[in-house]
Amino acid sequence: MDKSGSSFRDQRRRHGRGFGGRERYPRRGPKGHDQRRPMPINGMCNPLCPFFKCSKNAKILVKKVVRGHTISEVRCRWIGDKCIGWRCQFGYCERHALLPDGRCAFAVKFKESTDDFFKEIESEDVEERVGNRLARRYGRRDRDLFD
Repeated sequence: MDKSGSSFRDQRRRHGRGFGGRERYPRRGPKGHDQRRPMPINGMCNPLCPFFKCSKNAKILVKKVVRGHTISEVRCRWIGDKCIGWRCQFGYCERHALLPDGRCAFAVKFKESTDDFFKEIESEDVEERVGNRLARRYGRRDRDLFD
């Protein structure tokens, strides 16, 4: 026993670490790894997505039974109606993937390849001066490509 009158075992139980080597709330995956996946519908943002948040903290998930099937619905506590999703001024994406037109950036395929860019330039007639400037800007050393 220590000075407070309780044993070390009692202190461990009180602080949630006295469960025989097990944690009270086990981790769901490797440390720092987020297992949630974005859920866009037809490329558009969906309020059922785990990354969609409400800055008013008014988003609630309600499960309804309709004709024997369970349907998840997102409701807004603030207005007391169905959530309008990306159209709401308080809705945002936790991963910053919500585009202004409501599309999800995870669902949109971006052109990231610079090789396609250089192939387009090769096919077009570009002045030597413009070609050299583009080569310098995009890190291409072989300026003969644009001559």
